[in-house]
Amino acid sequence: MTDSAATFVFADIAGFTALTEAHGDEEAVGLVAQFSEAVEAELPAVGGEHVKTIGDAVMLRIPEAGDAVLLGLGIANDLMNAHGAPAIRVGLHHGTAVERNGDYFGASVNLAARVSALAAGGEVLLTGTTAALVPDLQGVLYESRGRQMLKNVAEPVEVFAALRLGGSGEDKLPVDPVCRMVVDPDRAAGRLIHDGSAYLFCSLTCAGAFAQEPERFTA
Repeated sequence: MTDSAATFVFADIAGFTALTEAHGDEEAVGLVAQFSEAVEAELPAVGGEHVKTIGDAVMLRIPEAGDAVLLGLGIANDLMNAHGAPAIRVGLHHGTAVERNGDYFGASVNLAARVSALAAGGEVLLTGTTAALVPDLQGVLYESRGRQMLKNVAEPVEVFAALRLGGSGEDKLPVDPVCRMVVDPDRAAGRLIHDGSAYLFCSLTCAGAFAQEPERFTA
């Protein structure tokens, strides 16, 4: 049957393939487990539901759009923001879906997944219709990303980034360009300069890979 409206959230590890290549399957799988457990711990406070895990992504259902936006910001900016943690990206859309055996299907779910795929690590993207439901969410501002053509969606979709009010990003730790893991500058295993920019690395393996093909990771 058709479910009442809710916000569907997809959150995944940015650059998961690169992370796996750099650090191996076992470490990558361990990070996915940590990520999934950390997200689940946040859900009771917003009455949220962990629908399923798909590879390195989690699919969530949150009743209220405002709660979903705030949760998304927390997931992307706080949940795994420590040395050696992966960068997380989040996408969401509010709408109805069809429930079958604890899973949800329909255009709203598909749209949330497509929006998530547009996000970069540490970014929370949402549809314009979802942002319009909570235009004055305390501590949050929306920045337009324009109308986007999304796979298997007939018409362009207005997409916005949710940002914390007053946030400059200066307090966010840098990200290893090879494996996309967060790096504490005081604990970085390596530091290289390329074209006048400094890059920090979580391991000598990543630093070595960058040194061999810097253009591959800075394009």
